[in-house]
Amino acid sequence: MSELQEATKEFLIESYENLEQLDTDLVGLEQSPERADVLARIFRTLHTIKGSCSFLGFPRLEEVAHAGENLLGKLRDGAVALTPAVAGALLRVADAIRLILGHIEKDGHDEVEIDRDLIGLLNMLAAAPRDGTIVGGGPAARATSGLDFELSQGAVAEGPGPEPTLHSDSSAVYDASVRVHVDLLDKLMALAGEIVLARNQILQYSQRHGDPSFQNTCRQLNLITTELQEHVMKTRLQPIGNVWNRFPRLVRDTAAACGKQVRLEMVGSETELDKTLLEAIRDPLTHLVRNAIDHGIEPPERRLAAGKATAGCVRLRGYHEGGQVNVEVSDDGTGIDPDRVKHRAVELGLITAEQAGRMSAQTLTGLIFLPGFSTAVQVTSLSGRGVGMDVVKTNIEKIGGSVDVQSVIGQGTTVRVRIPLTLAIIKVLIVTSAGDRYAVPQVSIVELVRVEGEKARRGIQRIHGVHVYRYRDRLLPLVPLNGVLQVEANADGDEAVNIVVLQAAEQQFGLVVDHINDTQEIVVKPLWKHLKSLACFAGATVMGDGKVALILDVFGLAQRAGAVSALQGWAAAGAAPAEPARPAARPGVLLVEGRDRGRMAIPLNQVARLEELHRSRVESVADRRVVQYGGEILPLIDVDPAGGPDPPAGGGEETIQVVVYKQKQRSVGLIVNRILDVVERDSDVEGPPARAGVTCTAVIQGRVTEVLDVEALIAASAREER
Repeated sequence: MSELQEATKEFLIESYENLEQLDTDLVGLEQSPERADVLARIFRTLHTIKGSCSFLGFPRLEEVAHAGENLLGKLRDGAVALTPAVAGALLRVADAIRLILGHIEKDGHDEVEIDRDLIGLLNMLAAAPRDGTIVGGGPAARATSGLDFELSQGAVAEGPGPEPTLHSDSSAVYDASVRVHVDLLDKLMALAGEIVLARNQILQYSQRHGDPSFQNTCRQLNLITTELQEHVMKTRLQPIGNVWNRFPRLVRDTAAACGKQVRLEMVGSETELDKTLLEAIRDPLTHLVRNAIDHGIEPPERRLAAGKATAGCVRLRGYHEGGQVNVEVSDDGTGIDPDRVKHRAVELGLITAEQAGRMSAQTLTGLIFLPGFSTAVQVTSLSGRGVGMDVVKTNIEKIGGSVDVQSVIGQGTTVRVRIPLTLAIIKVLIVTSAGDRYAVPQVSIVELVRVEGEKARRGIQRIHGVHVYRYRDRLLPLVPLNGVLQVEANADGDEAVNIVVLQAAEQQFGLVVDHINDTQEIVVKPLWKHLKSLACFAGATVMGDGKVALILDVFGLAQRAGAVSALQGWAAAGAAPAEPARPAARPGVLLVEGRDRGRMAIPLNQVARLEELHRSRVESVADRRVVQYGGEILPLIDVDPAGGPDPPAGGGEETIQVVVYKQKQRSVGLIVNRILDVVERDSDVEGPPARAGVTCTAVIQGRVTEVLDVEALIAASAREER
């Protein structure tokens, strides 16, 4: 079978399925001609096939379906009586369609010779009066006489004719597909979630018992559960084109209402996303498309004066990147004028003139997401109410996504929406506050910081009513989780401060927690009705010990704590509030351990993620070790000079510890023996490097440590492979 486009495959599957029902309906209608509902269903089936043929470009199949539909229309209107001759001819239509579908499946086109006698017979039967008398004596009538049809009496005796397609003929496309009700998929997803919960409980139990045989069985269970979960999640994925299908009509109507000419381009409509998330982004995308036409695309006369085509273009693009789905809505219109945004924001009282004067062009462009902002002076059916982009941003962030905008004056604007693949099972960081555990979605986490006692007392200050921490040469607002939840921390004697650096909107803040535990995959459960009004919680989950943990809503948490308003105020001012002069913080590094117990440091600004991967996930391609990670193929490099062909077994003999490095859209996994800690370089003592791939040696926390040069390591690895 030749390669078929997805639309053609869907057409074949649906058509084969409809033909099975068509045979049954035709026989049933012959036995009970009064069944108007059956006749209507038969008519709809042929009408659907004919309409799809026109769209997909199958003219011969369309001709056969049209002739059958025409006869059915006369039957439905009562102009033709249902005789055995009519029923037999319609059954031959089903056989002819099935035969042509087989050619389409095999060759991708319908360039086959069709039965002209059948077409003539169908047209003649449709033209015959209700009493069955055949008018005229043309070729169709002579062909019918050759088949010995006695229409006036209603008896049918067929002579030799084309061999009908047998119903037992198989279709690879149809046999490989099955239609499943969405309720069943939801139940499967729920059961997969319960299996994940049971897996977590068993793994937690196995960690408390040292039986090697039991632990090996648990590891196997973990692998099978993960694979099962991935496949079940795929059953809920749907192409984003299911949402985009409504946009051609939307663009047409909106453009007409605005007096503009707009064409729509859609790229990547096959990009798949969880069904629940598809529904969640439908309204935000609708608003972005309408906004692009209303505010972005110029009227034809203005476009012509600017040297552009009179018809503007709105472009939808969907693609996977880094384990997330990106959806871009772009236009080739006027672009966003930062000065106009600035003056409008000041006019609306959203920022002061002093603040506006210190803001960059990119920051000014981002003001379109502020609540109440609108550049429209008059309220119309499309705009001017000050409710729009802020709602888009809020709704996208509720499902763990983010929105950003890029614009060039005179060239156009692109709004990029990033959303997770699914919300049913997510990766989270488990933290503890006042003895209770909470889950923080990993998609919102920038990094983890631990500040020791004395450094915490000196480094954390209170400015304008907000606690801040000097974080990489800037002030990071802090949100104490205990304070937001209005609970008292348990006194455990630990004076260190644990900070989870989170991304909220376009800004960052630090969530202060009592303890940072570990990362887990959890099953998201909806909140109880009496908790849905609490903006700081996004859901709940059941932990391995059977207890419930609440999932934190990062943006809602920041809003409740007042951090968002502080962040927006500082961003609007173009800088953080003034503070007493103090030395800049030293750069942070990630301390790791090599196989020979030697210590190495990786600059924190080069660390994207820390992962513990099962050894079985490591594959070999052209003598290179790789692993499937986050929707991409991640090359693995051993940072230890003693590294051999097998990855070290940090964290247990069946796992490896990997530091994910990402720079300029390139990701590499650095295999280490053990991840130690995140610290600041607390000394200026340095020495020359002892080997390639090392920037220098330095004294960190009282021990000589190699500071790695990741780019050099990557280059050295590439030379070795050559």
